[in-house]
Amino acid sequence: MAEVRKFTKGLSKPGTAAELRQSVSEAVRGSVVLEKTKVVEPLDYENVISQRKTQIFSDPLRDLLMFPMEDISISVISRQRRTVQSTVPEDAEKRAQSLFVKECIKTYSTDWHVINYKYEDFSGDFRMLPCKSLRPEKIPNHVFEIDEDCEKDEDSSSLCSQKGGVIKQGWLHKANVNSTITVTMKCPKMRRHAFELKMLDKYSHYLAAETEQEMEEWLITLKKIIQINTDSLVQEKKDTVETAQDDETSSQGKAENIMASLERSMHPELMKYGRETEQLNKLSRGDGRQNLFSFDSEVQRLDFSGIEPDIKPFEEKCNKRFLVNCHDLTFNILGQVGDNAKGPPTNVEPFFISLALFDVKNNCKISADFHVDLNPPCVREMLWGTSTQLASDGNAKSSSPESFIHGIAESQLCYIKQGIFSVTNPHPEIFLVARIEKVLQGNIAHCAEPYIKNSDPAKTAQKVHRTAKQVCSRLGQYRMPFAWAARPIFKDIQGSLDLDGRFSPLYKQDSSKLSNEDILKLLSEYKKPEKTKLQVIPGQLNITVECVPVDLSNCITSSYVPLKPFEKNCQNITVEVEEFVPEMTKYCYPFTIYKNHLYVYPLQLKYDSQKTFAKARNIAVCVEFRDSDESDARALKCVYGKPAGSVFTTNAFAVVSHHNQNPEFYDEIKIELPIHLHQKHHLLFTFYHVSCEINTKGTTKKQDTVETPVGFAWVPLLKDGRIITFEQQLPVSANLPPGYLNLNEAELRRQSNVDIKWVDGAKPLLKIKSHLESTIYTQDLHVHKFFHHCQLIQSGSKEVPGELIKFLKCLHAMEIQVMIQFLPVILMQLFRVLTNMTHEDDVPINCTMVLLHIVSKCHEEGLDSYLRSFIKYSFRPEKPSAPHAQLIHETLATTMIAILKQSADFLAINKLLKYSWFFFEIIAKSMATYLLEENKIKLPRGQRFPESYHHVLHSLLLAIIPHVTIRYAEIPDESRNVNYSLASFLKRCLTLMDRGFVFNLINDYISGFSPKDPKVLAEYKFEFLQTICSHEHYIPLNLPMAFAKPKLQRVQDSNLEYSLSDEYCKHHFLVGLLLRETSIALQDSYEIRYTAISVIKNLLIKHAFDTRYQHKNQQAKIAQLYLPFVGLLLENIQRLAGRDNLYSCAAMPNSASRDEFACGFTSPTNRGSLSTDKDTAYGSFQNGHHGIKREDSRGSLIPEGATGFPDQGSTGANTRQSSTRSSVSQYNRLDQYEIRSLLMCYLYIVKMISEDTLLTYWNKVSPQELINILILLEVCLFHFRYMGKRNIARVHDVWLSKHFGVDRKSQTMPALRNRSGVMQARLQHLSSLESSFTLNHSSTTTEADIFHQALLEGNTATEVSLTVLDTISFFTQCFKSQLLNNDGHNPLMKKVFDIHLAFLKNGQSEVSLKHVFASLRAFISKFPSAFFKGRVNMCAAFCYEVLKCCTSKISSTRNEASALLYLLMRNNFEYTKRKTFLRTHLQIIIAVSQLIADVALSGGSRFQESLFIINNFANSDRPMKATAFPTEVKDLTKRIRTVLMATAQMKEHEKDPEMLIDLQYSLAKSYASTPELRKTWLDSMAKIHVKNGDFSEVAMCYVHVAALVAEFLHRKKLFPNGCSAFKKITPNIDEEGAMKEDAGMMDVHYSEEVLLELLEQCVDGLWKAERYEVISEISKLIIPIYEKRREFEKLTQVYRTLHGAYTKILEVMHTKKRLLGTFFRVAFYGQAFFEEEDGKEYIYKEPKLTGLSEISLRLVKLYGEKFGTENVKIIQDSDKVNAKELDPKYAHIQVTYVKPYFDDKELTERKTEFERNHNINKFVFEAPYTLSGKKQGCIEEQCKRRTILTTSNSFPYVKKRIPINYEQQINLKPIDVATDEIKDKTAELQKLCSSADVDMIQLQLKLQGCVSVQVNAGPLAYARTFLNDSQASKYPSKKVNELKDMFRKFIQACSIALELNERLIKEDQTEYHEGLKSNFREMVKELSDIIHEQILQEDTMHSPWMSNTLHVFCAISGTSSDRGYGSPRYSAEI
Repeated sequence: MAEVRKFTKGLSKPGTAAELRQSVSEAVRGSVVLEKTKVVEPLDYENVISQRKTQIFSDPLRDLLMFPMEDISISVISRQRRTVQSTVPEDAEKRAQSLFVKECIKTYSTDWHVINYKYEDFSGDFRMLPCKSLRPEKIPNHVFEIDEDCEKDEDSSSLCSQKGGVIKQGWLHKANVNSTITVTMKCPKMRRHAFELKMLDKYSHYLAAETEQEMEEWLITLKKIIQINTDSLVQEKKDTVETAQDDETSSQGKAENIMASLERSMHPELMKYGRETEQLNKLSRGDGRQNLFSFDSEVQRLDFSGIEPDIKPFEEKCNKRFLVNCHDLTFNILGQVGDNAKGPPTNVEPFFISLALFDVKNNCKISADFHVDLNPPCVREMLWGTSTQLASDGNAKSSSPESFIHGIAESQLCYIKQGIFSVTNPHPEIFLVARIEKVLQGNIAHCAEPYIKNSDPAKTAQKVHRTAKQVCSRLGQYRMPFAWAARPIFKDIQGSLDLDGRFSPLYKQDSSKLSNEDILKLLSEYKKPEKTKLQVIPGQLNITVECVPVDLSNCITSSYVPLKPFEKNCQNITVEVEEFVPEMTKYCYPFTIYKNHLYVYPLQLKYDSQKTFAKARNIAVCVEFRDSDESDARALKCVYGKPAGSVFTTNAFAVVSHHNQNPEFYDEIKIELPIHLHQKHHLLFTFYHVSCEINTKGTTKKQDTVETPVGFAWVPLLKDGRIITFEQQLPVSANLPPGYLNLNEAELRRQSNVDIKWVDGAKPLLKIKSHLESTIYTQDLHVHKFFHHCQLIQSGSKEVPGELIKFLKCLHAMEIQVMIQFLPVILMQLFRVLTNMTHEDDVPINCTMVLLHIVSKCHEEGLDSYLRSFIKYSFRPEKPSAPHAQLIHETLATTMIAILKQSADFLAINKLLKYSWFFFEIIAKSMATYLLEENKIKLPRGQRFPESYHHVLHSLLLAIIPHVTIRYAEIPDESRNVNYSLASFLKRCLTLMDRGFVFNLINDYISGFSPKDPKVLAEYKFEFLQTICSHEHYIPLNLPMAFAKPKLQRVQDSNLEYSLSDEYCKHHFLVGLLLRETSIALQDSYEIRYTAISVIKNLLIKHAFDTRYQHKNQQAKIAQLYLPFVGLLLENIQRLAGRDNLYSCAAMPNSASRDEFACGFTSPTNRGSLSTDKDTAYGSFQNGHHGIKREDSRGSLIPEGATGFPDQGSTGANTRQSSTRSSVSQYNRLDQYEIRSLLMCYLYIVKMISEDTLLTYWNKVSPQELINILILLEVCLFHFRYMGKRNIARVHDVWLSKHFGVDRKSQTMPALRNRSGVMQARLQHLSSLESSFTLNHSSTTTEADIFHQALLEGNTATEVSLTVLDTISFFTQCFKSQLLNNDGHNPLMKKVFDIHLAFLKNGQSEVSLKHVFASLRAFISKFPSAFFKGRVNMCAAFCYEVLKCCTSKISSTRNEASALLYLLMRNNFEYTKRKTFLRTHLQIIIAVSQLIADVALSGGSRFQESLFIINNFANSDRPMKATAFPTEVKDLTKRIRTVLMATAQMKEHEKDPEMLIDLQYSLAKSYASTPELRKTWLDSMAKIHVKNGDFSEVAMCYVHVAALVAEFLHRKKLFPNGCSAFKKITPNIDEEGAMKEDAGMMDVHYSEEVLLELLEQCVDGLWKAERYEVISEISKLIIPIYEKRREFEKLTQVYRTLHGAYTKILEVMHTKKRLLGTFFRVAFYGQAFFEEEDGKEYIYKEPKLTGLSEISLRLVKLYGEKFGTENVKIIQDSDKVNAKELDPKYAHIQVTYVKPYFDDKELTERKTEFERNHNINKFVFEAPYTLSGKKQGCIEEQCKRRTILTTSNSFPYVKKRIPINYEQQINLKPIDVATDEIKDKTAELQKLCSSADVDMIQLQLKLQGCVSVQVNAGPLAYARTFLNDSQASKYPSKKVNELKDMFRKFIQACSIALELNERLIKEDQTEYHEGLKSNFREMVKELSDIIHEQILQEDTMHSPWMSNTLHVFCAISGTSSDRGYGSPRYSAEI
């Protein structure tokens, strides 16, 4: 792209984008420029699609290439209202005059404006897709072998014992075939009605029916069947004779096609198989397939917790609501009132209730009052007289026409008895308080008295009623307090209603405790017992609290606006009672409805010191609201009335306290404020003295002066334009002159000419407060001033510079509650200022700063959802009033750049970054609105926005980059948020503007990152990419079409883009970018890999479920887009396939933990490539037995016992491998979850892509890659294999703790984000994330969970295996000729075959096995040469796996497997031109043996059944009748049965490794003539040894196997030497020379290649066994072969191994840490227990330093399990056991420690420690005795018996124990014992002195034992006993001289040791040393005296130190070191 990119033209310095990026990145990263991934320029999208219009339109899949039309639109949504009509009064906008009120009203009445992105649902994570469900409706339940119960194991041994040998199958009881039950049917479980069924093959079945009659019926039926059968056999014989000729003719010619011959077989199954074709198989596989992704854990979890719910429009907060229903109030005084003579008695006077909620905890009233009138009509009539005269408007009620409020007739609103209260913050200390009032009468106590003291009810009632009648007619409109009651509402803070709660008793109101404060105080003591002091008025208040019914209708708001649903003329209306929400931000919400109430509370009047009025006692307050202070002014009719009166009145009276000069009031007066308020609006309070005396005889004149005015007070509503609501104290005046409002200002008071008389010297006597509940007035000074100033500017007044900025800056101080409540109003005004008032430079910036302040405050309070609602619904960009003014998106973007570039205000920058989403969303909505409203959407994309705007966006991007890439550590949240919101914004831009331009922006942003970035930045990068890639039209953005050069258009494959080339990344920009980044991420740490993998997987899941792209051609096209992903996997193949490194033998140094996947994928040997098959550079994950051989049939993927090579941690094997250690990335290992995710993506691509594309792709890749592609399929089978229900629970917990542990820590995945594009790194989301992850995995996994999980895994496994089967079948079709190369023996075939076998190894479901067997049948008939010619590998492995299926617990699988084996034999037979199927025959026998060896052949009876099926096939296969085939099959099944006999014994000794090995060894021996079988058993023994950790024996098994093959090749003249070559390693090898030549040799295909693999295996084994010394012997055999082949690479490896081995030898000789085993003699006694083992003696070889107690315990445990612990006894003594003396009730085991024994000659030959532990067959132990029969005696009678045992073979051997075949005993007399003791002591000293570094402590201990012993012990005791003159004569002189000689050597040794000690000691030990020396001198002296010669010359004591003492020692002892057995250890020491 040489031409200048379009969007850079507008930049100040034109240049190419690349230069620009360079400058950006340099600016960003300072001067250091790190290496980058190469930046690929994206295509110019708009250009390309216009150039290729025809190609795109002619493409049948053009939906994938084009954005749909009508992608974006504006819709106007009418506001959802709760009310029937709008709450805004009709002409409100006209009446409003203040700008703020106007804007509020406009906001509440305009509809929502929403930008609709038609495919928005497709633009999120896959969880958001609009498809019905990502999970299949019904998940099939698959049957797996692994889940079948163990009980189903019908092994003969177990059945009889478990179930008495009887099972019921169908209608008959069946005794087990091989059971011990005889025909007499002793088994109690069998019925009497039994019969025997004899089969042709000599087996009998014993069957029994329930009744005799049933038995008879069965017998008749069976006889019939047998008859029919014999008839048909006779017929068949005839047929056979006839058809024989036909058959002959057909077989003499070319053998007919096997399929055709199967068709002719009369067997229905075989005929069915004959008709199978590849095509039919493929179709049947296609049935009922599932989408693999639907079982993915992410999809299943479908966890929406992190995804924000859809953004909802603003709505009224719905808090905890409840319904209060008032029924009735009755006191104890009842009577018939008025005309109500017939009805029930009622109260005799009217009472009035007001209800309100009080919050004791927060000490306040939290609701408005709800006034209820429950008086019956007859009682109400008592008041009528008064209200007619005094109706508030003066008219008599009756005459006025009915008036309506909001369409409801006033009469309907008169007696409302139900109220809905709401509480925002419920808790148990909220009370509903009922205050009861009555008509003013006098003193409360006096009025309550008759109700309390109830002496004569009827009389009292009449009296009270009489008084009440008078009072009502005279004082009807005045009320007095009477009683109160309360009840709690909630049980808890969750807001559960206390429905059973009851009201307290009715307490008499205390006249001194009227105020709300007093009530709160009383309530706080409510629960305390002191409340009993309150006086109770007996009575019944029936008011219930209920939950609000869902279908409650006929409800009105607190402003009396009807709510939906509302019926006309309904009587039972419910009113909502206004809640006073606590003034806390968290309870605020933006207002959406019009409400304008003022609550006024007169609190107290202090009239005790006034002198103005004579009478002022019973004081009534009248409150009015007026709009003028003229003399003729009237009160406004806007006060809410009480029940029974009209809804609105002009005034309201407070309760009257009788005879109180300082009355307190508790009344609440509710006023509906007018829309427009001005300075004259005020509250007027008028005080009256009410005369209470009831003068019955009085004249009317007296009556007229009921009330006398005693003062006036007033308060204006507004102050500085705002409503005042705080508590105020007002002066009271005695008169009310016109113009009184002017008197409020103090100074006006003085000069005023208004005639005014103040009461009590204008002291503040009245205390009032008010409360505003309005959604159109604000009490906030700053908001008020700001709007006021804007109004001035709008009205055209001259603007003072800087004034607006001052008001903008003040807005930072506005109250947050106000900000939230008027959020849309304030924000819209700020946006208006932003675009319209830009003539001052700083206005936009200051305006944006206020926006930023508001946004950040909302976030801090957790109320950001309001901002989202604002943007989506309320925000509507308005066209600027000024011409040419910039639009919001332009101004805002420019301002953002300005803020980001100010370096001074870091706080603002950080906030802007943190909350950038808001600004980006505003810009996006503004852009969309501009396009749609200006109709620019029709223009080509390039022309939609001006160049200048492109430039602005680019600059904005550049301004953001450094804040992310440099400051990420300092501002983690901010940088993460801006990264995400920028991505969401660019995603939107792809819908709105030039896509090529946006691609460039994306590219610029991504190139700001570098591969060397820290983890956080990598996460940002993927979060960014994930967001962009979730664009709803992601597929068209990637243009999935061919970009070939036109002339090559026809050649289909030339244009397949299958690698991540620059071209690919350019043409398919987004997917290219993502794959490129993923490929780098895969080399990074776990979290980054995890992120990258999740992004891709989630994207593919989304494609897979996208309802727009469900057609298979569309899916194929999408999959093709991801082809390079496969290349990515191939690059990482070794990490997926579980080998650390692919080619070199280097491995991670401590590979003990290599590849420990959750699934136990044990690592194969690392040295795979030392001799990997030529065919694959990748050793196809083998078992350390390279090349498919028998072992390997066990696990080409999962070697069972495979362990790492020498680097097992125990031996620092670095010597061996250091030179080839490649620098493996430190993050090399992928874990199970990652691998599964990657493979899932691979399977999706392979399954969906079209076959043509797949074939093209396969043909393009290199042969090695092709094999790797197949390896991936094999790996899929392995990683998705079904683990069985039992494993699932365990694995799941481990997996979860690992994964979600990581996920929570790193917050890696932004996957769970909401649609509107917000950063969700908020904490609450993380916590919800956490809870969701444990959704189906709670810490206690339930049965159902496990079942569900198993269901998913089973379905996954099945779907995976079918997908792999589809792919591999298609592959074999396409590559048939390549696969047949070299008769099918080639790497490709090997891999294809491996995959076919992998199906069987990884336990498939019954369903998929059906298809697998079909494929295997096709495979055999397609490639017979691979099975029946050349090496036997394939045939062998195949037989092994299929035989395993023959014992399956699932019958269909058994049948299929049996048929498959039958077809294998038959194919083999046909292949040899109908001669024989020797190969299959042999391989089946070998496989059976091996299965037995692996104890894998459970279910013997099932296996018998399979053999029966095979025989059945042979007998009924017509074309085979005349051939030798059926008899040969029969012969084979017989042989198998013989082999099976070994099974039972194997099972028996399963737990006893020694017996198991002996048994297998005897089998190996019996197969001397069949090398393959002998090898099988040796291999099996090796496996058992590996399991038990006996590596020396493993190595020996390997050596024997290698020798066997060498011998075979030697006899065939294919190898220079046979087994003799191994003689140096072990003399036992001669066994392998016993090979016989016979039929068994015919089909053996050993070669030099096989031998090499085995020799390599020997090296491995010997290394593990630490027998490094003999590795060279094996190498001597390997080297000539490599030399002959000129394989120098291999030779370097061999010599490297040798170098390693010799280094190791030096190391172990130096450290002496190598322990090659300990030996014990073990003898068994007890015929009843040990049977033929009774009396046998063995030498056991135990590992390392096993103690006597250890082996004894092991044997007791082992045999204790067999015979019962109480029956096993250990014999402690090492003496000969007399079996007759032992108690036959016990099993006795004698265990004795022995040492290797060498005679003197051998000792000289075996110089090293190794030689004395290798190839040894003689052992010795010694036991003390005396002639008297005691063990121990004094020196002169102590004898010793030395026993030398010889074994039949040398250790180490293929077994751990070898029988003893010769025993020799030597008895030592007491003098011999003495000589022996001294000899030992001498030898010990010698050894210590001659070692290279002398151990001083040991030396001193030994010296002390020799020279400083007590008189009667130690060496001298021997001298005194045997050498004293008196004694010596008793013994032969030869022996005496020997002893003397030994003493001389001993003294010599002591002397040398002392010399040595003297040289070693420090000064502090000199004294100690001198002591030793003097003791030594005394000993020498005494000795010299005893034997009469000077033993040691004094001068030698001081002779100069010999330079090397070793030769002296050799001279002394005549040996090289100690004897083989050293000091005796007695077995009694146990």
